[in-house]
Amino acid sequence: MIRGQCLCGAVQYQVNQTIELSILCFCQDCRQAQGSMFAWNSPIQKHSFQLLKGAESLKEYFHSSHKARVFCMNCASPIYSYRLDLPDILRLRLGTVTQGDLPAPVELAYTENQPDYLCIVSE
Repeated sequence: MIRGQCLCGAVQYQVNQTIELSILCFCQDCRQAQGSMFAWNSPIQKHSFQLLKGAESLKEYFHSSHKARVFCMNCASPIYSYRLDLPDILRLRLGTVTQGDLPAPVELAYTENQPDYLCIVSE
């Protein structure tokens, strides 16, 4: 089981499935949304995500007409995103995981934006 929370602890969740795939995304949208060089995500089944606390603290932002980014309104920690055309999938932000095993990234997306000094290679 995976457990996680936002920075301030207002939002807490668990995932009732094994995380088998993790992805680093270097696209400009993910970089801006994370305030970092990349986003570390995992696609999970929506039905396996259980919000334990903080539904009232979640805010959705639709960056495009079909993709929402969901974050804590108090501390701005990104929790997950979802796409309207993939209704059964959430993309969990793995930086919010506090308990459980996470696999090393096996996929890199938009590597043309990966800084030259950052040496990350996928298998």
